[in-house]
Amino acid sequence: MKKNTNFDESFRDRISTVNREGKREYVFPKMPQGKLHTYRLIVSWFLLAIVFLMPFVRVNGEPYFLIDVISRRFILFGQIFWPQDTYLFAIIMLTMVVFIVVFTVSLGRLWCGWACPQTIFMEMVFRKIEYLIEGNASQQRKLKKQEWNLEKIWKRTLKFSIFIVLSLMLSAALFAWVIGTDKLFAMFGESFSENRAAFIAMFLLAGFFLFIYSWFREQVCVILCPYGRLQSVLLDANTILVAYDYNRGEPRGNYRKDEDRGEAGKGDCIDCKACVEVCPTAIDIRNGTQLECVNCTACIDACNHTMERIGKPKGLIRFDSENGISTGTKMKLNGRLIAYISVLTALMIFLSVLIFSRSDVETTILRTPGLLFQKQPNGQISNLYNIKVVNKKREKFSLDVRLISPKGEVMMPSGEMMVKEAASTEGVFLVYINEKDVKGKIPITLGVYSGEKLIEEIEVTFVGVNQ
Repeated sequence: MKKNTNFDESFRDRISTVNREGKREYVFPKMPQGKLHTYRLIVSWFLLAIVFLMPFVRVNGEPYFLIDVISRRFILFGQIFWPQDTYLFAIIMLTMVVFIVVFTVSLGRLWCGWACPQTIFMEMVFRKIEYLIEGNASQQRKLKKQEWNLEKIWKRTLKFSIFIVLSLMLSAALFAWVIGTDKLFAMFGESFSENRAAFIAMFLLAGFFLFIYSWFREQVCVILCPYGRLQSVLLDANTILVAYDYNRGEPRGNYRKDEDRGEAGKGDCIDCKACVEVCPTAIDIRNGTQLECVNCTACIDACNHTMERIGKPKGLIRFDSENGISTGTKMKLNGRLIAYISVLTALMIFLSVLIFSRSDVETTILRTPGLLFQKQPNGQISNLYNIKVVNKKREKFSLDVRLISPKGEVMMPSGEMMVKEAASTEGVFLVYINEKDVKGKIPITLGVYSGEKLIEEIEVTFVGVNQ
């Protein structure tokens, strides 16, 4: 193995976006180009289409996805979930955590560079607009340093105007996921005073996005994001990530045409710093795996372009593991990864069983609080009950309650209860039992029927005279 004589450990003393005086260093990355960047663009536009267009997708008049926190109603893949399904969300969250662990152990921070909303909006939307208006990295640096003249004023005004519009659009899109497109457009058609709280929340959210994407930027990944800290615990020598092949690249040296670098004692790295110039978090990937690296692969494209130019094989920077770089071996499944995959598989099977066995109708029956019982002239005792029916289906139906045991009868005010579609419906009913069959508190079994179909059996308490 070749020794990396140019390796500098001083980068570990501070984060890449802060200088030695502790001041913020703004990052002006060179515009990325290459095959992997094209793939990232395709993935990004697909995910952006989901964010902005998915709220408009409907099935039977209902949104395909809706996260209605206010009404505590969630629609995922056309299936309606209510607060009664909270246990499913807990299992879904646990499954997602295990998935993140498995993904990170095997593929590092690939999520950060290819699918994270922060990266997609920053690098594929806001940064692209910045390149279009202010020019390339060197032109942006020059614009930042120059005095406020007509050029700087109109460029900055145009850029921030577009940023504000995009932030408002993103805020409105997220609101559409929460309240639905119908309510969102209805809100826009009404006055500000009628929807004051919603408009204020939307503007505050847009202001947050504007702050993140116009100023804070890569600091989210470097400082705030907990996932970056989590990866340092989960990564091992077999994790696939963006890595520099120091065996092949070292020792570095300036490029000279027609020079035999092997005879000159030089590696394939010509120290052009193209990988550093294109990095959105301003790190040098040649120093090894770092907290700030989001695996965006921009350095791979930049290095491959340099290798093509000097006639060397591509892949000096590539997807590989530390073991793969040092020994040339391919990734193998280890015990920890097998354990994570096994747990994830078990959770996904368990979750699938729960979802597919989930009842479409859930009924809650409770005795009306504050009331005991009433004696009837015909020798019966009555108790009043409250009933709440959560209908997770998209069609309404009629429902009635019957007493299964002991003998008695049930009286509903309208004979039967009409349950609304995809909604929660409440009502009351009376249960009558002969006084001689009731001594104190007894359990009774009620059947909830739709027509002649038994939906559910529920056991409740019936209160009579203590004897």
